[in-house]
Amino acid sequence: QVRLVESGGGLVQAGNSLRLSCAASGRSISSDAMGWFRQAPGKEREFVGHITSSLVMTWYADSVKGRFTISRDNTKNTEDLQMNSPKPEDTAVYYCAVDRGQINFAISLADRYDYWGQGTQVTVSS
Repeated sequence: QVRLVESGGGLVQAGNSLRLSCAASGRSISSDAMGWFRQAPGKEREFVGHITSSLVMTWYADSVKGRFTISRDNTKNTEDLQMNSPKPEDTAVYYCAVDRGQINFAISLADRYDYWGQGTQVTVSS
């Protein structure tokens, strides 16, 4: 079993940068693909991005493409989300999760993921 803990959230002004981190414990996540999701008040959980374990390929939601970057450090058992030029509409609780690899689910679907963190709040002011 793996435990995920997100950190780095807070209040940021639109246009500035913020870096979120997801630290795993319990076992290595180096062989797992990982995802980031977010949930704003009154809205459903929304896909942000995905990173594979090998080849380090990434995919992003159109809403964040070109502004957010996912990376990982398998030596530290961590995954990061670099948020550049955030907008007020990026305000949400951000979650990382382990991809179970069930190919019958698209990577953008929360059902594909397991071992969610508790989330970290990001608030972007205008």
